[in-house]
Amino acid sequence: MRKTALAILPVALPLPAFAEDGLNSADTAWILTSAGLVLFMTMPGLALFYGGLVRTRNVLSVIMACFSITSLMSLIWAIAGYSLALTDGGAHQAVLGGLSQVFLVNMDADKLVGNLPESVFAMYHMTFAIFAPALIVGAMVERVRFFPLLFFCALWEVLVYVPVCHWIWGNGWLAEWGVMDFAGGIVVHGSAGIAALVGALVIGPRRGFPRAPLMPHNLTMTAMGAGILWVGWHGFSAGSALMANGSAGMAMLSTHLCASSASITWIALDWLKFGKPSVLGAMTGMVAGLGMIAAGAGFVSPFGAIVIGIVAGIACFYSIQLIKQRLAIDDALDVFPVHGVSGILGALLTAVFADASFGGTGIVSEDGIVKQVLIQLFGIAVTIAWSGLISYGLFKAIDKLIGIRVNQEAETSGLDLNQHDQQGYNF
Repeated sequence: MRKTALAILPVALPLPAFAEDGLNSADTAWILTSAGLVLFMTMPGLALFYGGLVRTRNVLSVIMACFSITSLMSLIWAIAGYSLALTDGGAHQAVLGGLSQVFLVNMDADKLVGNLPESVFAMYHMTFAIFAPALIVGAMVERVRFFPLLFFCALWEVLVYVPVCHWIWGNGWLAEWGVMDFAGGIVVHGSAGIAALVGALVIGPRRGFPRAPLMPHNLTMTAMGAGILWVGWHGFSAGSALMANGSAGMAMLSTHLCASSASITWIALDWLKFGKPSVLGAMTGMVAGLGMIAAGAGFVSPFGAIVIGIVAGIACFYSIQLIKQRLAIDDALDVFPVHGVSGILGALLTAVFADASFGGTGIVSEDGIVKQVLIQLFGIAVTIAWSGLISYGLFKAIDKLIGIRVNQEAETSGLDLNQHDQQGYNF
């Protein structure tokens, strides 16, 4: 279900609406659990996943970024993000929410959004608002200064994530157009993926790229993070039903099957191309599948999810080679070719496999799959343009004002010592 308040829930989507009989304890318990799962994805899941992929001298800088972004985005969401993204904006509802919940001043334990306490609804969405900017970090690791990075993420949250979230999940103008995004394929992965690509281009490659191999220092750490991401993602997708019902169950099943299908596909491609399947490839394929099912998790059938997973494995496998080898763009941890590409293609495939002819729940457009594909394409294009242009402006402005990249000496010695005066390993 689209994550929006009962009072502004659009009637165009052929989905079950919130019941109107007050608090539902089962739904509340599930969304509380889902919020914890999504937060678990970021801390420690994403921190471990990203931390293992960088070199030894930079592991703490990545973990610190994930911790700090979690804290800062939580405060921004409470101060104004939630209110501007997911409350009724009145006359300007199409573009932005209102100010009724600035600093969450009007929130109390008894106030409901549909079947849920508003506090639970706001907390659940907070975890999405944390995860999106945390993804961006992966493209720029090992060469950016800590405070400029946080400054960028804070501004990006307000200027990009909050409006896009409102446009699609807050019954804004893209929702009125009929754009379908169940769990963040466009809102999270599309917007963050293009910002990551822009950041990698503006900041430039790490020293030695692409000539020298810049290898992960601890794939065991990355594997632990990947496992946490896989488990926690069910809060991302199944929680987006906002109910403990069949829609949540189908979203969980579809998510798991898509991740499994994408991982096996990636293993097969590794085997065919390089002669041996890689552990990192299996994990990357899984994450690609999780990203590609996000937009359609509650809309598509298990069959559709398996097919989408195969597409995810193939598309993201070759996207990494295109970005890093042919275009020589140092998106260090493959944020755009994995998350961006999977979010974009997943949103388009939602328009196909959500159709009832493929066992899906149905699409918004009464004119069929082709019209829904065009609607999805429009929503994707708007999000990419908005996030890309604003991200470019922010990176350029911050770099000009305070400088975003560390010097060569700091990059050589590592960000752990240079930015935080500590080391991940003391041997």
